[in-house]
Amino acid sequence: MATSPRTPLAPWRDPTLDPETRVDALIREMTLKEKIAQLFGVWVGASDEGAEVAPHQHDMEEPVDLDELLPDGLGQLTRPFGTVPVDPALGALSLMRTQRRIVAANRFGIPAVAHEECLAGFAAWGATAYPVPLSWGATFDPGLIREMAAAIGRDMRAVGVHQGLAPVLDVVRDARWGRVEETIGEDPYLVGTLATAYVQGLESAGIVATLKHFAGYSASRAGRNLAPVGMGRRELADVILPPFEMAIRESGVRSVMHAYTDTDGIPSAADDELLTGLLRDTWGFTGTVVADYFGIAFLKTLHGVAGTFEEAAGVALAAGVDVELPTVKTFGGPLLAAVEHGRVPEALVDRAVRRVLLQKAALGLLDPDWTPVPPALANADTTAGADRLRGTVDLDPASNRELAGRIAERAIVLLRNDGTLPLSPDVPLRIALIGPTAEAPTAVLGCYSFPVHVGGQHPDVPLGIELPTLYEALRAEFPAADVVVAAGTGIDDGATEDIAGAVALARGADLVVAALGDRAGLFGRGTSGEGCDAESLSLPGAQGRLLDALLDTGTPVIATLLAGRPYALGRATEEAAAVIQSFFPGESGTAAIASVLSGRTDPSGRLPVSVPRHPGTQPSTYLASRLGHASEVSHADPTPAFGFGHGLTYTTFDWSDLDTGPVEAPTDGAFRLSFTVENTGHRPGTELVQLYLHDPVASVVQPVQRLIGYRRVDLAVGEKKRVGVIVPADLASFTGRDGRRAVEPGALELRLGASSTAPRLTARVTLTGPVRPVDHHRRLHADFLIGPCASHRPRG
Repeated sequence: MATSPRTPLAPWRDPTLDPETRVDALIREMTLKEKIAQLFGVWVGASDEGAEVAPHQHDMEEPVDLDELLPDGLGQLTRPFGTVPVDPALGALSLMRTQRRIVAANRFGIPAVAHEECLAGFAAWGATAYPVPLSWGATFDPGLIREMAAAIGRDMRAVGVHQGLAPVLDVVRDARWGRVEETIGEDPYLVGTLATAYVQGLESAGIVATLKHFAGYSASRAGRNLAPVGMGRRELADVILPPFEMAIRESGVRSVMHAYTDTDGIPSAADDELLTGLLRDTWGFTGTVVADYFGIAFLKTLHGVAGTFEEAAGVALAAGVDVELPTVKTFGGPLLAAVEHGRVPEALVDRAVRRVLLQKAALGLLDPDWTPVPPALANADTTAGADRLRGTVDLDPASNRELAGRIAERAIVLLRNDGTLPLSPDVPLRIALIGPTAEAPTAVLGCYSFPVHVGGQHPDVPLGIELPTLYEALRAEFPAADVVVAAGTGIDDGATEDIAGAVALARGADLVVAALGDRAGLFGRGTSGEGCDAESLSLPGAQGRLLDALLDTGTPVIATLLAGRPYALGRATEEAAAVIQSFFPGESGTAAIASVLSGRTDPSGRLPVSVPRHPGTQPSTYLASRLGHASEVSHADPTPAFGFGHGLTYTTFDWSDLDTGPVEAPTDGAFRLSFTVENTGHRPGTELVQLYLHDPVASVVQPVQRLIGYRRVDLAVGEKKRVGVIVPADLASFTGRDGRRAVEPGALELRLGASSTAPRLTARVTLTGPVRPVDHHRRLHADFLIGPCASHRPRG
């Protein structure tokens, strides 16, 4: 039987050609309008009936007409799952049908990239709510965070999402900033290692990760959201940029989001030295740069560096921004007019659309066998009614919940313990659980979790996931106990009339668990979260007064924080029986806290941010130089109550037998240290070995110390392990007076400690030879080698 000749593929459809050839051929065929259409997104919401998405309206937007836009194509769909509550299966169906419409409407059949938030899990109704990034920091466990991100990515990919707007690599500079909960901590090395692990996990699932916010957002003056940034170039280079550099070098990340802020008068969205000179020309980044929501329009409306939206579009495009999000504002008609009138070169449009289309090619969106049917619906009857599909896609399976629980357990930090903890679950105690977070289901969630970020606007819709309260978790963990509960006060209402009743309850109890903390929200609707900046680090509302009143009862008090930032705890730092710090630990967080209280879980979290002793000493981090520490010439003492890296366990450890090897090395060499860590207590436990560098004399002022390496060491009772560390001289590099990074010769201290405030062993070493310039090819990590000692003996 004769066969008909196969229609040849258009070159951009031919997967046997290299991506650059395919994309260049496509761009040659596109009109200016079609190219520009690939450079913006449209904010939409999926239908809970499985119909096509509907444009989402916002007070910063103008109405969008999809029928008018789609014939030219569309670059992105913004948050189809994260805009309104929608059943996951029906959301996937809605997105699938919309992609079919997009493909059919444009003459090249190019789908849109669908992006979502995924800061503490996929921000969709019914999806797992993992601990927030500040809890990731408390784990000091990149492998665990990589595992979490891969799980998040698989769930996103299953329903048709391509890109995730995470992680946040901002380094905390002022804990009053509302978005501290979204950060990983106050140390750039910790932030870089955990963010890189997150990206590796997300990208392993086929999701485009997005680094944000590039760069300097967290250093805004007075900790105010979207305030100006006034840092110098060395602070930018040595504190803010290293996490981004590490992630770009090591993670395979494919997208970067510019920051909202301006630094020394230059908005990030208009900074070609940052977005092109550094990011692309120096670091070699080849992916897409996307706008933070409305950030290009802000060049006109907030920054005043553009007089019109045409000018704003041209400035951002020239700087290196490729995609406008969340919706079309400046990269549509204004950009088209600017190019047509010769005010913006079309070559800049071609540069951006090439990056966008190369990414779409890598995602398979230009391939002839591409299908809009996501994996979750591959075997479903998508022609059936909505009721047949509803509930068939599970974004919170048991495996996710187990993983969320492991992270939460590992992130809980025991700040203080006078021996009261752990509590036996078999002893019939009367426990008074007192505080405003005791019976609040969402007290474990950050502001970018779906039930808070979106669900709060739909109070009649169920949360979509199980969120056991701390009261429920304690009752389950301590079945022999009589747990009585009272709020005492609200999170931030300042009410004091119920404190007396709470105190009476405490006096009649054997033990008090004070349930304190934050309420996550957006733009003033919470005490933590985007736009919820604090004037001081006192506990919100009347919680400090409640805590003091409970301490006055004489009943042992365990202060328990469910918070988005560290707070000054006043007398509790010295008088509480125990203090437990958790940072919005996610849907399994209350069970994790209960398991630490009972000793079923040994606490192993460490502080990713310092806990202040006084509420008004911000901005302050452990990375301060000598002048940033306490002195006799100022009565304001920034010394923390609990320093960066601090955390107790239920056992004890001994560090000994430091071998420094050769104490001199050239500026292109390395030092080799080894020492023994032994569990000298009566329970298994985890010690966190932290390596800090102290440079006593340098050509520019340095922090007194900074973290350059860490490793978790698990030890059985009586077990010893030998820890070896190879420390490259590159880790001593910093940005000098000339703005270049270099390794200088001279004396150094390599401090091995259990925290920034608990040094255990110190190696005094010297770098020799000339000053050695280094660049973005320098080594970024110390190498840890951990092995057993000759023997270990159990202790009775």
